[in-house]
Amino acid sequence: MYKTSRNFTIVTAVFVVCLVLSNIIAAKVIQIGFVELPAAIIVYPITYLCTDIIGEIWGKKSARFLINLGIAIQLMSLAVIYLSIALPPAVYMTEFQATYTAALSSTARFVIASLIAYAVSQSFDIFAFHWIKERWHPKWLRSNTTIVSQLIDTSIFITIAFIGVVQNIVVMILSQYIVKVCIALADTPFFYFLTRHGQKTAPADSE
Repeated sequence: MYKTSRNFTIVTAVFVVCLVLSNIIAAKVIQIGFVELPAAIIVYPITYLCTDIIGEIWGKKSARFLINLGIAIQLMSLAVIYLSIALPPAVYMTEFQATYTAALSSTARFVIASLIAYAVSQSFDIFAFHWIKERWHPKWLRSNTTIVSQLIDTSIFITIAFIGVVQNIVVMILSQYIVKVCIALADTPFFYFLTRHGQKTAPADSE
């Protein structure tokens, strides 16, 4: 991936879509064998890959911009959710208002949990990523700072989002974290591939 405005826009768009979707689908808890996970596991880890790609190619300042954009997007989604709940329903939709409110109210809780976990863990991830980048060369080492960041994110998010909802918070945290570590390790080849051009810019006609 070359350092172009088009590629920056693509990575940013993927980041925003995955972040918003993760808040919407997190309310569903899925079970694979004995492992219980929020459905957000499908897309949320991709946000870390996006920030690592932005940080590697466009630098620390651009990565921080992406983090701040994510915070703004989540605050906006929270405001829109509560506004949509507060607006009066059409007459023929009245009977669905309670279901709608219950569904989106839970989403709002997940947005709040995600916002706090996201702000802390992503800030740490950027710090650790660039601290390692300035001292050691191997890409795999800095790309896998996500392993620590995901532990921070998972612990905060699961605690806020599911306390009082699931029976064993610790098991859910460990289950999700193990899966996230596996995904983070699997992301490493993609990180290498997508950042293989480093900070090179594409030919003028590719911009």
